Amino acid sequence: MGQVLDRLQGKQWRRNQIRKITDKVFDHFKNENGTANLRFEDVYIGVLLVYNDINKRLPGPHFDPPSKDSIRLLIQEHDIDLDGEIDREEFAKLIKQITADTFCVVSQGLIVTLVAAPTVAIVTKRATEGVPHVGKVVQRIPTSVYASLVTLIVVLVQHARKEL
Repeated sequence: MGQVLDRLQGKQWRRNQIRKITDKVFDHFKNENGTANLRFEDVYIGVLLVYNDINKRLPGPHFDPPSKDSIRLLIQEHDIDLDGEIDREEFAKLIKQITADTFCVVSQGLIVTLVAAPTVAIVTKRATEGVPHVGKVVQRIPTSVYASLVTLIVVLVQHARKEL
């Protein structure tokens, strides 16, 4: 039940998920290197790991990580103490900035799937009322089941389109 409430909070849930991922990646490098900060190579590999995690966890299209040159510029921008290394908070802010667009794309896909598909299902169910033979069959299917079937078809089409 707590997870459902977390997801309904939207932005806060997304922030928490990104923070969990960044903390996990940062701790991986911190434990491996024994240092409290990350150098360019570690940050770049960390960004790759974050994008890998995001692509595994989030529905929708896979996202390409930024280039090495982009990461260099972001490190310069986020390195507040100008020591050439990124600490935990700087890393979290860097990741938050570069992943902001990913959630917009995922949200748009979810809106289409979760809002538009059931609406289309209800409209098509009403539109089939006058069609001989088909209308009677469609009208016997409960609206909730019909909407779920149409939503499933939309998800399958989105998934098939993503693989092309």
